[in-house]
Amino acid sequence: MLDDIIKAYNEAVFETDRDAAFEVVNGALDRGLSPEDVVFKVVIPAVEEMMAGITRNPDQNLAQHFMTAQIAAEVTDEMLKRFQHPPEVIGRVVIGTAQGDLHSLGKRIVMGCLKALMVEVTDLGVNVPAERFVDEAVAHDAQVIAVSAMMVHTAMGEQGCRRVRELLHERGLEGRVKIVVGGAPYRFDDQLYLQVGADGWAADGIAAGRMIVDLIKSTKAEHQP
Repeated sequence: MLDDIIKAYNEAVFETDRDAAFEVVNGALDRGLSPEDVVFKVVIPAVEEMMAGITRNPDQNLAQHFMTAQIAAEVTDEMLKRFQHPPEVIGRVVIGTAQGDLHSLGKRIVMGCLKALMVEVTDLGVNVPAERFVDEAVAHDAQVIAVSAMMVHTAMGEQGCRRVRELLHERGLEGRVKIVVGGAPYRFDDQLYLQVGADGWAADGIAAGRMIVDLIKSTKAEHQP
């Protein structure tokens, strides 16, 4: 039964058919599958396969990835309401687009993937000043700050990643809070993330999800009491 459900769900998300995906999920619940199994045995493997797919083929359709991530996030949110016990989150991330930048597509793909992977995400929106990134990371006990920038001047600007790094240093938070960046400028220059003081970068929203999960795990391991 489970194999049939997985196949049907994967086909639905491949076609970016949200209604079909929910029909599969609801049918699985009717057949006795638990909400926990839907998330951990159906949704998360599908997201991981999507992440592996873009590694094999970087030119895969961005809109398809966006819809797959959104469907995964929506299904996960719905299933979490039905869990018998609240699931343990892997970690926490604050994410936003740097001040002066209003682009949000890449950020939204990252959020969809992270939610499906049991990462608690706080979306700060667009046009976010550096101080707010750090303030919100502290308020939410986040392990990672994710800064998106689609233009060179916002990637390298006074309120971008460089300033976030300075603030972490000033507040004694370096090492406890990692910074990741993404967006077009970093694809044009894959060393730019080092110039702006980030701990890592990703060429796309899917790769960012995987990298952020890895950073959360390593950061928590380094700073466990």
